[in-house]
Amino acid sequence: MDIYSSIKISQLAEEDRPREKLLLRGKSALTDAELIAILIGSGTPSLSAVDLSKHILASVNYDLMALAKMSIQDLKKFKGIGEAKAISIIAAMELGRRRKESEPVKKPRITCSQDIYDLMRPELLDEQVEYFYLILLNRSNQVLKKHMVSQGGTAGTVVDPKIVFKIALEHLAQSVILVHNHPSGNLTPSEQDKRLTQRLVKIGRELDLPVLDHVIFTDVGYFSFADDGSL
Repeated sequence: MDIYSSIKISQLAEEDRPREKLLLRGKSALTDAELIAILIGSGTPSLSAVDLSKHILASVNYDLMALAKMSIQDLKKFKGIGEAKAISIIAAMELGRRRKESEPVKKPRITCSQDIYDLMRPELLDEQVEYFYLILLNRSNQVLKKHMVSQGGTAGTVVDPKIVFKIALEHLAQSVILVHNHPSGNLTPSEQDKRLTQRLVKIGRELDLPVLDHVIFTDVGYFSFADDGSL
């Protein structure tokens, strides 16, 4: 049994509660003071980490923008906050600032087999051995990740279906696309390619995690099982 499933937050020591609360309820359930308490780790003999964090926040009227402007020396004025803890707080605030300023990266969206081929060109163009890749997609067919499953020789590569779907499930993919290259330039799928595709498509259906396509990549073109109607 998971140890955390049998623990109530009220049973935990004050200084341990934020960490356990995050594990039990998720990061959004924590207050600003509890998040800071995780950063500083401990309080003082008379104040828990949470209470110390509340004192720091109260000094800036609970304004995180004002907290971000505090220096190491400002933070060290609080009993229980040494240089290491002050640096942790400042580093976290700087990460938050950088995240806010960074532009969200637009995920590419797969609409056809040509999109798959173009997406994989940086990974597979001019390669002399076979690679097998998994493209993980969300519900909108946007690419979550390109993941290399295996690398082989010039004649083939071994693919374990358990590994394929373990990767997909871990990344919460809603559908997947299979891609492997033929260094020989031959666009015709082998019997092994066909058997593997059929097996993965069947497993995907059973897991409600559909395989949308299997593309064979070569430097001069590609073969799509979906376009061919052989999925």
